Formats: sequence, C-alpha cells, structure tokens
Amino acid sequence: MEKIIDIIDSIAHEKGLDIKDVQETVRMALTKTAKKVYGEEYEYNTELDKKTKTLKLYQKVLVVDENDPKYDPKLEKYILLKDAKEVDPHVEIGDELTYELPLDNLGRTAAATLQRELEYHIQRLIENQLFEKYKNMVNKTIFGMVSRVDNDESTFIEFEEIRAILPRKNRIKGEKFKVGNVVKAVIRKVFIDKANGIQVELSRTSPKFLESLLAMEVPEIKDELIIINASARIPGERAKVALTSLHPNIDAVGATVGTRGMRINAVSKELHNENIDCVEYSSIPEIFVARALAPAVISHVKIDGEKAIVTLSSDQKSKAIGKSGINIRLAAMLVGKQIELVETEAKNTILNDSYKEEPRDPNALKNLFGGI
Repeated sequence: MEKIIDIIDSIAHEKGLDIKDVQETVRMALTKTAKKVYGEEYEYNTELDKKTKTLKLYQKVLVVDENDPKYDPKLEKYILLKDAKEVDPHVEIGDELTYELPLDNLGRTAAATLQRELEYHIQRLIENQLFEKYKNMVNKTIFGMVSRVDNDESTFIEFEEIRAILPRKNRIKGEKFKVGNVVKAVIRKVFIDKANGIQVELSRTSPKFLESLLAMEVPEIKDELIIINASARIPGERAKVALTSLHPNIDAVGATVGTRGMRINAVSKELHNENIDCVEYSSIPEIFVARALAPAVISHVKIDGEKAIVTLSSDQKSKAIGKSGINIRLAAMLVGKQIELVETEAKNTILNDSYKEEPRDPNALKNLFGGI
C-alpha cells in the first residue's frame, strides 16, 4: 500500500472523479476486504497518512471484564481489562482499543479481493457521477451518432461517455435511422438498470423536444425574453405552443414564427414537417381556450371545473375540431381541460383574440366570458 495517495490521485484524474470520493471508496474497499479476510464480526477503521502516502488498517477491540457474558476468549474482538491495562493504564471497561493490521501480510487472496472491491466501487462511483450529470440534462436536446439498430428497431446513439437508446415508440412515425446518422433527440429519462448500469432514454416525440428545438432556433426564447408556457404534440402531424413575451417590444408569436416563417419552418423540418401553431398564452382560462382553438372563431367560453364549454357558430365547428379531431385534441392538451363544443346559429361572433383586435362592441368580452 505504499504511495496509495498517488494511486488515488491517478484514478481520480483518469476517471474525472473527485479525489475525496475516491479516497472514501478506497477506504470502503479496504474495510470490506478486511471483513472478508479477518471476519465480519470485527470492527475496522482505515486512515490515510498524507506524510507517508500510505493507507493504514486498524482493528477495533472492546475492553470487557472476564465475567462479561458476551466475552469469548476465542474472539479477538474483545480484550480483558487486565490485558488492556498493559497497553493503556488509563483504559476502562467499555473503551475501544485499536490495533494496526499490517497490510503486507494480507496475502495474494486478500490482494485479489481488494482489487475486485476497488474495481466494483470505483465503477459504482463513476455510474453515480454520470447518473447525476445526465439526470440534470433531462428535457435537454443532444446530438449523437447512431451506432446500432436492434431487431426491435430501437436506435442506439452514442454521445459523450455513454450510449443512449431511442426506442421505436419514441420516434416520429415513418422515421428510420441507419448506423452513422447524426440524430437530435431530447433526454426523456435517466435510470440505473441492475444488469446494464446507467440507461439514458431519448425521445423525438416528447413536447419537450419541440420546446428545446424552439429554444435553439429562437434567440428570444433562449434568452428567456419569450416564455413557453405550454405545448402539445401529435408527433409528425401537428403541434400547438403557448407563448408569453416578457418584453413590451417583442411579439411572442411573431418572433417565434420569424420572418416569412423561417424560424418555425426550420423546427418543422426537423420534425418531419410537423405543422406548428403558435398562440399567445393568457392566464385567463376563457381567453386561453379561445386562442387554443384557433383557427376557429369562438363566441363564448364557460369554464366548469376541468371542462371548458365552448359555444361557436355551426360554420366554425369543423375548424375547431380539425381533420380527424386533431385541432380540438391538441387544444385540450394545451389548456389541460376537456373541451365540449356547443353549436349556435348566431352569426355575430367575436373574432378569435389571437388576431389581437379589440372587439368594437363594448359588451363583447363580457359575452365571451359568460358575464364574468
């Protein structure tokens, strides 16, 4: 165990680990090795001597009276008071004495055991560090290269120190990747599997992937001048995003869409031409529901618990529902409520306020919110 501190420094530097964590790991490995070699019933302590750069192992023994019922002369974990007095005249019953165990006498078996313990605990330390690192990256987008596609069509992507998995269910419909392709995806979850160690699951269908792509494409979102309040997706088909501007001179929807739609089209292209609707968020549920149902023009919204009862003219119903019900499904996901449509034959309806036009009728907003 000569120059053990140098070895610890080398391991920490090579693996990118904290020196204190490695020191604690080495001490734990030596203690477990001592228990396997000398016996589980004993107590041990380890100390690092910085001057000599060595690691020392101590065995603890308990001072007892010969009449103590737990005293057993065959067990070295106990020492009689009269014998302990020869070592330390001031010792009393119940005190602990420590004896240094020479590490050079451990033998080959113990050395092999110590090596296995070290390898195991260092690997666990590396896994825990990686786990914390990637756990903090959940919902962030990564770039990686496809290294393998298995029989279940799960795609394995290598980035940084690990190989992440993009399951088939987390791919946009119709997507297929080949070895060598560079793929963008969001980290969906991180967990430790007993058999395979740290596992990082990726997704291209999560709303968080859409939000992350928007942040990469729209500087105002990245700089938090525009906030994404909510998002909803039916992957590969259509999505809705609710936005708020924190700057009086920035139009949240306009800045996100970009000049001639350049910004939103760049995101849409990455998502296999997924249509993305941007709406302005409102903290007033009735307004938010009306905006979420765009391009339909809404006459009246009433919130009843977890349900939004929406009144609209018959000619707007198909727009509110959308093809195969996609518009109303996305609106419901975006606002977090069930949406019930009620038809009316009334012709005078309020323009959807996503157009940002104030209604000329002073009672219009009152009618929209049901008289609130």
